[in-house]
Amino acid sequence: MDDIATGARQLQQELAVSLGRLGFDDLLKRKKSLDAQVGAPDFWNDPGAAQEIVKQQARIDRRVTPWHQLKTDVDDLVELTAMGDATMQADLAAQLAQAAEAYHALKDELKLAGPYDDYDAIVNIYAGAGGTDAQDWAQMLLRMYVRWAEKTGLAVATIEESPGDEAGLKSVTLELSGSFAYGKLKGEHGVHRLVRLSPFNSDNLRQTSFAKVDVLPKIDRPEDLAIDDKDLRIDVYRSGGHGGQSVNTTDSAVRVTHIPTGITVAIQNERSQLQNKETALTILRSRLIQLQMEQHRERLDELKGPNQSAEWGNQIRSYVLHPYKQVKDLRTRYETSDAEGVLDGNLDPFVNAYLDYSLGQS
Repeated sequence: MDDIATGARQLQQELAVSLGRLGFDDLLKRKKSLDAQVGAPDFWNDPGAAQEIVKQQARIDRRVTPWHQLKTDVDDLVELTAMGDATMQADLAAQLAQAAEAYHALKDELKLAGPYDDYDAIVNIYAGAGGTDAQDWAQMLLRMYVRWAEKTGLAVATIEESPGDEAGLKSVTLELSGSFAYGKLKGEHGVHRLVRLSPFNSDNLRQTSFAKVDVLPKIDRPEDLAIDDKDLRIDVYRSGGHGGQSVNTTDSAVRVTHIPTGITVAIQNERSQLQNKETALTILRSRLIQLQMEQHRERLDELKGPNQSAEWGNQIRSYVLHPYKQVKDLRTRYETSDAEGVLDGNLDPFVNAYLDYSLGQS
């Protein structure tokens, strides 16, 4: 009986550490606040705002409920074992084993305990050095992430796309929606390098190409990041490119510039100017949040503009298709010879390796 009591206390102590790391108390307060809002008599007077709050409530519920249940079970178990009732020994031993199993299953969630890990993600892919090969590489990365999202159960929507001059893409912006989309993808942020025999070179020479991937948490609620209107410059202009007559004859495109940092987001598509503005502001908030995390600043007025040259040099992963086949992450050191599988969306080993790596760095 003493062994069971000792095991229960140890589990309770380990659980307390994990709950602290998860920010459980703050999450619980946030859940109670949202529950109170949802229970208010006038809650559905503003359906749009109500739906957003319900989404937040569901997201926090998914995180809090299993941990809260486990904490209750372990606390009860500690109290029961302290009573020293030998007739309950078998039942208590079984409960301890069950609680320990549940705890180890939940511990994986600590890898996704960042402040924005459970948010949807905005992914930008930009062709870098390498000409047409780099634009083709950007298209290959787009296909890789879309395939991975399909296998993971995430929804994918294209926000913006700029086709390459001869092939591939100059840039593309995606929104990936679903459980822990940003948390799973955040490790993809950086420069991706491809080495292969160029299909666009008449001599079939080996070519090195680069593409930059930005992964941002989708910050679509203004209250998540307050931006002073005087710090914004908003320009409207006529959309260009494909999209039909309405795109070319109306000033629907929107460019939003955050003056203190110089960050600019431009959106043009077949939707209205208002929708383009809201999309641009969402991406701007997301970029500013990402910049805050990278520069460890709490206030927007402390942020410096993004250092493009430094970011461009931040190579995180190398994909080699010739003279041998290998994909290697330069941070985690995880590597595989199944390059085709990775490019076909088998990214989970790299995602998990980065989450393990980042947990060890924190």
